[in-house]
Amino acid sequence: MSVQVAARWVVLDIEGTLTATSQVHVVLYDYARPRLGPWIDEHGEDPVVAEAVAQVKAEAGLEAQAGTDAVVAVLHSWMDADRKATPLKTLQGLIWSEGYARGELTTDYFPDVVPALRDWRARGARLAVFSSGSVAAQVASFSNTTSGDLRGLFAGHFDTVNAGPKRERPSYEAIAGQLGAGAGQIAFFSDVPAELDAAAAAGWRTVGVARAGEPFAEADFGAHPVVSGFDEVELEVIA
Repeated sequence: MSVQVAARWVVLDIEGTLTATSQVHVVLYDYARPRLGPWIDEHGEDPVVAEAVAQVKAEAGLEAQAGTDAVVAVLHSWMDADRKATPLKTLQGLIWSEGYARGELTTDYFPDVVPALRDWRARGARLAVFSSGSVAAQVASFSNTTSGDLRGLFAGHFDTVNAGPKRERPSYEAIAGQLGAGAGQIAFFSDVPAELDAAAAAGWRTVGVARAGEPFAEADFGAHPVVSGFDEVELEVIA
């Protein structure tokens, strides 16, 4: 059964929506985990890295002089808990960006994703991403995929830094403002009902994505229309 959606902008979650959760929790996490300590030590003079480390210490209650091992222990515990901590996402994003640039990481999407995105873009829809992963990590993930370099498909990238928490209405209002679009012109696709609730509260159109085998496959999506893949979406591009 297809779902009809009318929108000018399509904003997409990544994990569980475009890619399998294992792409992040297994492939990317396993790549970043052993590299966090060396990255901090080798890039300690980088203001972005230094600020992220300071944020980790502040959030974890570590002393300012705490060493790299203590910081990494906190980061690993956050990864184990799948905590969406901004300094963790920042450091992961830097590491992943280098991994994609070196060709050591490749993003694999659900089979229905890339054909749909290319079709929607070709018909005039504008595409953007809202993910808990950093903007740098998002851009890197689209740079080296099993379908080639997809960065050109997207006109906007949002994370918890430049938009806000994914389960809060103001984040979606902020994104709409940055896109220069009316709430009714934006459709949001996500596998997390709470994120869809926040987007709907901001006036966005919403579509739940319940993919077999993913954590939210059997979730209660309430009043949100639900698809199991993008091939079930009939998108009408509006002005």
